Amino acid sequence: MSAYMERMRGFLASDLVYSFKKSKMTVVAAVLTLIFVVGAFGAPFLAPHNPYDLNSLSLMDALLPPAWIEGGNWSYPLGTDNQGRDILSTIMYGTRLSLIVGMCSVLLAMVIGIMLGLISGYFGGMIDNIIMRIADVQLTFPAILVALLVDGVIKAAAKGTSDNLAMAAVVFAIGLSFWVQYARTVRGSTLIERGKEYVMAARVLGLSAPLIMWRHLLRNIMTPVLVIGTINLALAIIAEATLSFLGVGIPSTQPSLGTLIRTGNDYLFSGEWWITLFPAAVLGVLVLSVNLLGDWLRDALNPRLK
Repeated sequence: MSAYMERMRGFLASDLVYSFKKSKMTVVAAVLTLIFVVGAFGAPFLAPHNPYDLNSLSLMDALLPPAWIEGGNWSYPLGTDNQGRDILSTIMYGTRLSLIVGMCSVLLAMVIGIMLGLISGYFGGMIDNIIMRIADVQLTFPAILVALLVDGVIKAAAKGTSDNLAMAAVVFAIGLSFWVQYARTVRGSTLIERGKEYVMAARVLGLSAPLIMWRHLLRNIMTPVLVIGTINLALAIIAEATLSFLGVGIPSTQPSLGTLIRTGNDYLFSGEWWITLFPAAVLGVLVLSVNLLGDWLRDALNPRLK
């Protein structure tokens, strides 16, 4: 216990914690991100209503305005949509879905990029040329276009897919469109690290290349990868929202923030502005908060700025 307390005190006195406390904007972004995460993953317990419970929905409550506007009801603080679902509850559940898709997409992109980057940087030669030329080709296309293409191919190949498989297709499409940045960063770091003494010593000891990459190289190249992952989380959430808004992302039976914005867009000019405004505001603030945390982490872990 004492050793744990010593490590905790050392962490709290570190430069990383000091830089975090010093930046008020970062603290605000962290608090907002925490609120969104708690509200999203605690939705089954914190949400006023369950938007997936069809027995509790009533079309008589459809298109109710926010509670502070005439005709509103405090049972639905932010109003209801065209099906009578509580906007606040759908936002909480939708944010959870957007975060899950974003985190899974980033994790998939990170795994693919790290693996290919390590192989490319460690072995070099023809393998390096092939992997990097594939990466160069993908960089010529916008990430959202690659995601649209991959998502369309998967759904066309598996017609009549279930909602879970459709969500997996979105995760795979977004993850496959973001791996290049990880691969190029890891490759550059591996090219530097592979010539150092500890790698040479591991080779002399007879360790295999996969073991050297996993046990020795990986731990020394993770800092820039974590920074990229934090920033790409915001990009993945936007990509999912874009796909869902275009109608090729998450199915409407499992509404994410993008699906909620698309649904509300049909009623925007008829006066029911709250259906699209509140989900759009949550999406914007969430992405901005995650981006600010990513920018702070990049600066805090950059040795040149210390």
